[in-house]
Parts: sequence; structure tokens; C-alpha cells
Amino acid sequence: MIDFYLDKGSGVSTYLQLVHQVKQALRLGTLRPGDQLPTAKEVVDRLAINPNTVLKAYRELEREGLVIGRPGMGTFVERSIGGTTPAAQARLRASLTAWVRQAREAGLADEDLHALFGAVVREMAA
Repeated sequence: MIDFYLDKGSGVSTYLQLVHQVKQALRLGTLRPGDQLPTAKEVVDRLAINPNTVLKAYRELEREGLVIGRPGMGTFVERSIGGTTPAAQARLRASLTAWVRQAREAGLADEDLHALFGAVVREMAA
């Protein structure tokens, strides 16, 4: 089950934060096809947000074919968007963890890590 959170200082709308968190969980394998998302009421109670915000996020995910709403039952993951196997992802995560540890020991802050990682990703895409 996913545990939603909000970053009020991010500048990203609340419903998009929920959408992004579901997508990230799908990419990481935390959510898999068949898993149920929290009900709108559960999300509203936990985050103190408007129910329409949750419903808007779930509709967007459904429009993208990632989840499906089943009346009276809830909202369920329809498909994953991960690009690799769980074993390969675990190896990559271990390598990345080691890299982040080295970067922190070198004195890089979170913003530095994001900037460096983003630059390398952009360079590799070019």
C-alpha cells in the first residue's frame, strides 16, 4: 500500500503530487498490478485535503490506464510502468546508494546531488 505525503513547498499541485507518487511507486515496484490504492476517504483523513483533489488524481491515473476504479470496491493498479526486473532494480539501487554515500562524504548537499544526477541523465539522453 502506498503512503501518500505532501510537500507544501514544492510548488506542485496536490493532485499532481499524488499522481507522481503513484507513478514512482509503480516504477519502483512498490505498487504492482492488482494492488489497491487507499480510498479517497483514507487519503483525505490522512492529508487533510479536499476529496475532489484525490478523485482528480485517481481520474488522471485512470485516464493514463494505470489504475481502474471498481464501483463499491475501490481503485486498483491496472499495470506497472517499471522498466526492469526487481532483481536488476535492487542491484542498481545498491550501486546508487553507494554513489550517494560517496557524494555526501565529498560534501555534496541534496541540491548538488539532484543537479549532478540531472546533468548526467541529460547528457546520456543527448
